[in-house]
Formats: sequence, C-alpha cells, structure tokens
Amino acid sequence: MHIQAYLPRRKAPALQIALAAVLALALATQAQAASHDNNVEWDGLFHDQGPLYNSAPEPTATQTITLTFRTYKNDLTSANIKYYDSADSSFHWVPMSWVSNDATGNFDYWQGTVPASASTKYYRFQLNDGSATAWYNAAGITSAEPSSGDFFIIPGFKTPDWMKNGVMYQIFPDRFYNGDTSNDVQTGQYSYAGQSTQKHAWGGSVYADNGGSNNLVFFGGDLSGIDQKLGYLKNTVGANILYLTPIFHAPSVHKYDTEDYSTVDPAFGSNALLQQLIADVHSSSNGPRGYVILDGVFNHTGDTHQWFDKYHWWSTVGAYQSTSSPWYAYYTFQQWPGTYSSFYGFTSLPKLDYGTSGSALRQQIYSSGTSVVQTYLKAPYGIDGWRLDAAQYIDAGGNNGSDAVNHQIMTELRQAVKSINAQAEILGEFWGNANPWASDGSQWDGAMNYDGFTQPVSEWITGLDYSGNTATIPVSQFDSWLHGTRANYPTNVQQTMSNFLSSHDIQRFGTRAGGDIWKTYIALIFQMTYVGTPTIYYGDEYGMQGGSDPDNRRTFDWSTGSSTNSAVALTQKLTGIRQQYAALRTGSFMTLLTDDNNRIYSYGRLDQNHRIAVALNNDSTSHTVTVPVWKMSMSNGSSVTDLLSGNQYTVSNGNVTLTVNGHYGAILAQ
Repeated sequence: MHIQAYLPRRKAPALQIALAAVLALALATQAQAASHDNNVEWDGLFHDQGPLYNSAPEPTATQTITLTFRTYKNDLTSANIKYYDSADSSFHWVPMSWVSNDATGNFDYWQGTVPASASTKYYRFQLNDGSATAWYNAAGITSAEPSSGDFFIIPGFKTPDWMKNGVMYQIFPDRFYNGDTSNDVQTGQYSYAGQSTQKHAWGGSVYADNGGSNNLVFFGGDLSGIDQKLGYLKNTVGANILYLTPIFHAPSVHKYDTEDYSTVDPAFGSNALLQQLIADVHSSSNGPRGYVILDGVFNHTGDTHQWFDKYHWWSTVGAYQSTSSPWYAYYTFQQWPGTYSSFYGFTSLPKLDYGTSGSALRQQIYSSGTSVVQTYLKAPYGIDGWRLDAAQYIDAGGNNGSDAVNHQIMTELRQAVKSINAQAEILGEFWGNANPWASDGSQWDGAMNYDGFTQPVSEWITGLDYSGNTATIPVSQFDSWLHGTRANYPTNVQQTMSNFLSSHDIQRFGTRAGGDIWKTYIALIFQMTYVGTPTIYYGDEYGMQGGSDPDNRRTFDWSTGSSTNSAVALTQKLTGIRQQYAALRTGSFMTLLTDDNNRIYSYGRLDQNHRIAVALNNDSTSHTVTVPVWKMSMSNGSSVTDLLSGNQYTVSNGNVTLTVNGHYGAILAQ
C-alpha cells in the first residue's frame, strides 16, 4: 500500500461511544464527555503547524516558537512538548499551560514555547489525564511514545510564498495553442534515429502514421500560442503560475532529450520570444502578476547534444566520437562508444555523470554564473523556479541517484538557485515519499505530489490508480492516506507540493473517471481546497480525455476552453474562492467526518480570520450530510455560506445539515 501512516483508533470510554451514535446532540453534551478520569479523550486532540497552532511556521534562528494544543474542556491534568534538538542530539521537555477555552466552551487550549536557536528540531506532545497518557505527533495519536513522525521546526527554511498562494498550470507546449504557423515542424522536415517528422492537424491523432515515431508527431503549439492565451490562463482559469515542460532545442516533440540548453527549440519560437512570454506572465496588465517554472532536464541529455553527438550533427567532437572529447567525462561509458549509462535504458537519453563537487559538468549545469540554472533565473529571462525532471537519479558514475552524491548535488543546486533568487521555487520530481529531499530545507521546496495527492484522489474518486488499474479505497482510508503523507513534510513544504489530477506521464483523470464530468467536478473542489499548490494539467479544467503516453498529450480543444463550459466555469469559481480565503491556502487542515457507507468526506480549513468546512459527496446520488462544525468551534446560531451555491445555513446543535449532490461538494465559510 501507499499509505505512510494510519491514525490509530482512539481509546474511548462507553460514554464517548454513545455520543458518537447521537452526533446531533454533540454540542449539548460534549463538554460533559471529558473529565479528570484517567482517560485522555483522543477525539478532542488537535494540533498542526497552521497559523492558529504554531506562532512561527517558518522561524528564523532568533524566533521562539509558541505551540498551541487543543483538547476537550477539562480533559487534561498536564501536557508537555518533547522535542529533539539536532544541536545536542538530545530530547528536551517544555511544560505546557492552560491558556483559554474556545468560543463554544467545548475545548481547552494549552501552550508552551520552544526556545529560539538555529538548529533543526522535531517535536511531539505528551498529554496526561491523571495516570493516563497519550502521545500526539504529525503521524497521529498513540498510547505509547512514538519513535518517528514528529512535527518539524527548521529555522531559516522558507518556501516561496507565491507558490503557497498560487494556482499552477502545466503546459505541454506543442499541444496547447498554435500561435505562429510559420515555425511549425512539417512532415519530413528532418529525420532522427531513422524516423521522420510528421505534421498532424490540430485535434488529430497523437499517434504516428505508418509505424513512425510518436515522439516525432508535431501539431504546432508554441510559445507564441501560450502568450496569446495568457488571458485565458490568468482570468478564465485563474492560474498565476505557468509550468512548461521542456522548451529547449531537442529533436523530439517532448524535448526531454535536450540537444542544446542555451536555445529555445525553433518549433516553439526563440529565446527572445521566451523573454517576452516571461515578461507577459510577470505583467499585471493582462491579469494578476504571474510566475514561470521551467522544466530542468539535468539527469540526462539527448544523444544529439553537442556534448555527446552520436550522429555527428555538430562540428565539435562529442563524447560518442572520441575519448579525447572535452565532454567525455560528462557521461559514463561501460564500453566506449556503444555501451553507456542511460535513463531507464533508453540509449537516446545518455545519463550525465556529475563527478565530484566542483566538476566541469556541475559548473555547466548549476554552479557557475553562466550555468544553465543560473542563466534563466537572471535577466533577461528571470524565471521564478525550476522543476527538476527525474531528480532522484542525478548522480555520478552512472549510478541512479537516491544516495549521498545525489543529495550533495541537490544541496549545491539549491545554493546556486537561492543565490540568484531567494524566492525561486525548486520543485523535484519524485513519485513516492520525497521526505529525503524535502524535509530539512537543504534541497527542494516541494515535489510533484503523486504519492500524497494524485494517487489517493484517483483511487477514491475513480476506483482506479493513476495508471488505470483497479484500486478502490473507502473515504476513511483516503483520509488516513492523506494524513500519513502530510506527516512526511514540514508544513511549508506541504503547502508547495504540486497537487495535480493528471500529468504528461500518466493517464488523464477524465479517462480514469470514465468521462463522467461530475467526477471531475468533485476532484476540482477537493484540489482547490486541499493543502498544497493546485496544479492543472492543461485541459483537466474541462475533463480532457487521454490514455497513457502519448495519448495523455492530446491537443487542447479551444471550442471547450471557455467559461461557457461548466467545468471551466467551476474551475474559475474555485480558483477565485481559493484566492479570497487564505485559510484554504495556508490554514490548518482538520478532518471532520468520514462516512464510508455514503462516501462522504468533510474537513475543515481554518485560520485566524475564517473557518471553512468542506463537504464532499463521492456517491452517484445526493445525500443529506450533517457536518460536525462544532469541531471547528463554530457556535450555535452562527451562519455559514456555501461559497459554491450561495445558500446559507445556521449552526444548530453544533452541526450544519445540508444536501450535497452526487460527485459534488459544498464549501461552507464563516
């Protein structure tokens, strides 16, 4: 399974079990449920590193950190913070004090302060009711002290605020919009590895004719087309971060086989046009100011790159041509020239050998002022971040990464990026738990969230994994999966994880959903209200279909791409809601309800200004849902507004009751 951690069942006295059966009376009786009875009531415990519970989620070395913990009223006799300090490799204790009740009188708040220092720390809570003890950390609640899964304190580690607060849009350039037909690759324009290019009409098949290479099928999408559609991206969709798959010169349509890092592929335009596109994204005259992330393919090059030059396309001498090539050490040959390390065994993608710190290749890719990484971060380009393709594999000696050398390279790359722009984003591609790269502030800011978003969302909503295989999970397991994967990362990393329904490497969500647009609706509602950076793979906003590569890279249907389409209109409304409420971007996340029988999921997002309860119905028919908003300290008689329908509801007996359509949701704001 992909679940990283489970929330244990709480220990509960008979009274609490009875209360669960009469949830409608929860608010009236909840204050009576807790007492000093040598039993810690697990249901009342809550802490995360949101702004209500952590005074400094991104502390400096001189900031103290005041931590707040919530319990049922009168439940605890004492509470402590226990933290591990990397400075002395020892545990330390901080006693907590009761400070207040919540507005409903159901909960107590306890606080303690961790002293300021520059060292990384990891903390958990010890919670006591007389002789009974419970432990609480990011992984969950246990009766015995945990040995892992603690919350993080990493002084000096800051992830980009614009990434936390933005909505990202991923484009595969050849398939988005053809803004300049003069640079279209024509049928037979050139050959590569014995295959010729093919030009297909927009909307046509992505598969090559007559047994040709799918990687040489072109439709004509380009940077000019993207520039012309910025109004759609910024104002209709509501996305302000543009992530482009590779745009540098390469023979294939996907450009992951780089031929020249210094040149924009002529089929996409020119370096001057890239500068113009970036400037237009950054401009606020055509919509909100935006940001640009480029795809950095630094694990391997294409075999046509000047450094390798398998086909003698360059006047210089590449590593494939001579062991005396100045770039011979950039690759790892087992038997020169025909046997060499490559990406996943694709000989067209020879793997780069980064050697030791300070090597010529490291200088070329990221270390020097004229390196690839630094050049595009600087004027006249000024991109805002890099997405690192196949980042786990970047290494020396033909090895496949995920070792000390890989982490050394990632640390050096971060230092290079941040030296140019401290607010630049470093987004790593990793399909599992990216904790080794994104947990201590030394390497990535975030990662492609296959493990903590794409896979569980697909399994819960569509009953298929992201590869299209049958995999169905109930909502309780969905919630546990989400909780476990959030626990892998500091909160500021969670908030910059890229949460996407589809990507250029997996089946389209719309296909996994069987073409049911309502499943796209509920997925969009969850995507825009969950923790992380919502990332729309072009066309997902209208439920674009597509199977495995290359079918997941179809051309955009511009007859559908407008707010007259119901899914696009919903996307526009959701991105607007997310922008309006900071609680949906950086607030706490609290599970409110999991109902496996009716496939109902409800959770809260909250900060000092707003409390928002989201209710999702993943069933095919409508259900009446009773949302226990008392868990978010919403008071009886107060009102909430569904930001999707405009309907208002009154909190009664601690709950809000409403009807939610099948495969849809409600966003109840107060």
